[in-house]
Amino acid sequence: MDKIVVKELDLFYGEQQALNSISIAMKERSVTALIGPSGCGKSTFLRTLNRMQDLTPGVKIIGQVKIDGQDIYAADTDVVLLRKKVGMVFQHPNPFPKSVFENVAYGPRIHGETDKKKLSEIVETSLKDAALWNEVKDRLHESALGLSGGQQQRLCIARLLAVGPEILLMDEPTSALDPISTMKIEELIAELKDKYTIIIVTHNMHQASRVSDRTAFFLSGDLIEEDITSVLFTRPAKKKTEDYISGRFG
Repeated sequence: MDKIVVKELDLFYGEQQALNSISIAMKERSVTALIGPSGCGKSTFLRTLNRMQDLTPGVKIIGQVKIDGQDIYAADTDVVLLRKKVGMVFQHPNPFPKSVFENVAYGPRIHGETDKKKLSEIVETSLKDAALWNEVKDRLHESALGLSGGQQQRLCIARLLAVGPEILLMDEPTSALDPISTMKIEELIAELKDKYTIIIVTHNMHQASRVSDRTAFFLSGDLIEEDITSVLFTRPAKKKTEDYISGRFG
C-alpha cells in the first residue's frame, strides 16, 4: 500500500526552480533511499514531505503530496499535526541542552501529556525502540550533551518516536558519525521499518544498497529513476543512473 504519493511536484526558490515535476509513490513500512550528487534536490524534496520548506522565505510549491490520501498542501492542513505524523532526523544530532529523559519527554509534554508514569513509560519505550535504552538507563537525568555523537543521533530518533509518528524522514543521518555508530543507525533503520515508513537521503550508495527497499536517483532537480534497490544498482534503466552509480560523475 502506498503511504505517500507525490504528483508533478515543482518547487521554486524565488525564480529558481529546484524540483522539476517530481512524481513518486512510497510504500508503507518500507525504506526508500534518495541518492544523487550534492545540489541535486534530494534534501529539498525530503523537506516537502512534512512542509519544512514552509520555513524558507520565497519558496513556491506546485503539485500534490498526498499522505494516506490527504493532500498535505491543502489549505486546511494542520501543519503541527502533520509534523507529529511525519518527523525528521537531521544530518547533525541536535539534542536539547536538557537531560536524556527530558529530551524524550519533551514532545509528549508539548502535546499535553502530564502523567509522570505515562511519560516514564513513553521515554523507556522510545529509548528501547531507538536501541539506546541499555546505554543510558542509568544516565537518564544526566545531560544529553554528554552522550557520544552516535548516541545523540539515536536519542534524536527516540525523541521523534515519542510523539508517535508514522513516517520518519532522515536527512543524511550518519554523515557526521563514525563507522560503528553508522552501523548501529543502519541496524536501527532495519528494525524500525517494521513499524514506520522511512525515507532516507544519503550520499553513500553502499548505505542505500544496505538499508533501502527502493531507491530514487535525483539529478539537477529531476527524478531520473526509481526502482527496487537491487535492480537500480545492478540493472539501471537510464544511462544517467548508470553513469552516477559507476562513478563517472558525482
